[in-house]
Order: sequence, then C-alpha cells, then structure tokens
Amino acid sequence: MQFKVGAKQTTKMLEQNKAVEVYIARDADQRMKEKIVHLCERLGVPIRWTDTMESLGETCGIDVGAATAALVPDGE
Repeated sequence: MQFKVGAKQTTKMLEQNKAVEVYIARDADQRMKEKIVHLCERLGVPIRWTDTMESLGETCGIDVGAATAALVPDGE
C-alpha cells in the first residue's frame, strides 16, 4: 500500500474508488476536512484521524505536514 498525499490527490483517489482508507489531520482547514469527510461517508471509505498535519506527514514519510492522505494499493 502507498499514500497519495494532499487534498487534491485524496479527492482524486476517492472519486476513482481507489482509496482504501483516508487519513485526515485534525488541525487541517475546516472546509477542506468537511468536503473529504462527506466524500468518505458517501463512498463508505473509513477515516483515520491524526492530531496534527506534522504527524500525518511523518506517517506518510514526507518532511512536511499533510492535511489529508489516501491509502491506495501499490501501482495506483
């Protein structure tokens, strides 16, 4: 499995039904979070919350913070 990081990539993976799970940082922009949460709920994709964008970035293996990330199968 691999991460697609960022709101645009997360939305794209959800719309293409490729996201297995979505990670959202609690300190991310409220409007962006609401959009991603609504999409996840509509599509039945589980959400895993992290406390900060910094910790989500570390989880994804990047050196900067991340608001959202989608977990997708390798090769997507």
